[in-house]
Amino acid sequence: MTRLAVFISFSGEGGVERMVLNLVEGFAARRFAVDLLAIRADSAHLGSLPEGVRLIDLGVRHSGLAVFPLMRYLRTHRPAAMLVAKDRAIRAAVLARALSRVPVRIVGRLGTNLSAALEDRAGLSRWLRVAPMRWFYPSVDRVVCVSQGVLDDTVHLTGLPREQLQVIRNPVVTPRLSVMAAEPVAHPWIADPSVPLVLAAGRLTEQKDFPTLVRAFAVLRRAQPARLVILGDGRQRKKLEALAAELGVADDIDLPGFTPNPYAWMAKANLFVLSSAWEGSPNVLTEALALGVPSVATDCPSGPREVLAGGRFGALVPVGDAAGLGQAMIDTLAAPLPAEELKSAVAEYSREASASAYLAALGLNAEAGDNSGRGET
Repeated sequence: MTRLAVFISFSGEGGVERMVLNLVEGFAARRFAVDLLAIRADSAHLGSLPEGVRLIDLGVRHSGLAVFPLMRYLRTHRPAAMLVAKDRAIRAAVLARALSRVPVRIVGRLGTNLSAALEDRAGLSRWLRVAPMRWFYPSVDRVVCVSQGVLDDTVHLTGLPREQLQVIRNPVVTPRLSVMAAEPVAHPWIADPSVPLVLAAGRLTEQKDFPTLVRAFAVLRRAQPARLVILGDGRQRKKLEALAAELGVADDIDLPGFTPNPYAWMAKANLFVLSSAWEGSPNVLTEALALGVPSVATDCPSGPREVLAGGRFGALVPVGDAAGLGQAMIDTLAAPLPAEELKSAVAEYSREASASAYLAALGLNAEAGDNSGRGET
């Protein structure tokens, strides 16, 4: 059985971790033996892994400390190829390969528009983040970006030739999505469909710009009855609660915290809103469309414009424009697109299509996972 390594740092309950595990499931479904090499292997995402997936805890808490454990793994198991998610993990993998002298093919996955993320950083801080990419990435066999915007930004930052990079859509749409979406939600607002429910989800951080969403919701609330639920935890909770009180909408906003199943909420919402200042490819927006939920988003770098096809499948609003976002919410609630049309917009984000594309980038035959040969254990 062909053995494939997947290396990732599980640093939270974010979209990267979910997408990598969706890929792992796709690889296992094609009868590849998958070694999931994990930093912080105590993540909630790792509760259930499919047959054929072996979890290997590298025993460290930071990607920079994983070089020697990774080197030992490569020498012992010699996988056919290795998929690496996140920038610092990519650097560690390149070093480990060089030290091990095992000629494994490395494919790195990038999921963030780094220029936007570093916009407020001082010059030295930006240089310390970007310079290692310019040093290490030429040694990566293939760089996969989750959107065209991320690819363009990576080329700009690193100077890599475009032929070394490609776009592969995230494996957002899985068989599990509709099953989880059908689960009940115990919340009084769900039980009262007479008032439209607006949903957002993500860490309560600067990146998601939920203050703009709260201000936009106040615009919507002045026009009609509505309720807003923001799923997620983070350091901005008190700031958001204070802003809601200041705007007089605190009674119509709920912050229930992180939930392992946001899809049950999505399926019961009248509208999904993405208010981010930057993204890579926004999984929650893609998931909302896959469930047929009308959506609006900020036109941030990168991803929403690609997911929404330039505004065809949902309104795009300038970043930070609370008035514009509020009006887009009003307009979309008044005239939502049909659910089947929204679902068709994200067909290329299926787990099957994404897994096949990644296997091709890794130099592996998508139908040959059960063949014998290099990478056996």
